[in-house]
Amino acid sequence: MAIEVGDGNFEEVVIKSEVPVIVDFWAEWCGPCKMISPILEEISKEYTGKALVTKCDVDNNPRTTAKYGIRNIPTVLFF
Repeated sequence: MAIEVGDGNFEEVVIKSEVPVIVDFWAEWCGPCKMISPILEEISKEYTGKALVTKCDVDNNPRTTAKYGIRNIPTVLFF
């Protein structure tokens, strides 16, 4: 299951992770975001312990969204 990250925990969860991290920048109102969500959930299950799948709601996390230059969603970044 994807972990919610944002302004308060992005550094701790994503940047300091010892495994690769996928971050899905999304919003509740975004249709294409909802389309890729099941794929990311499948990846999360398949790579448990090998990689971390996270989600960052752009509407609720403006600092993180701005820091990584997110202008369109869905955007998926790898760390």
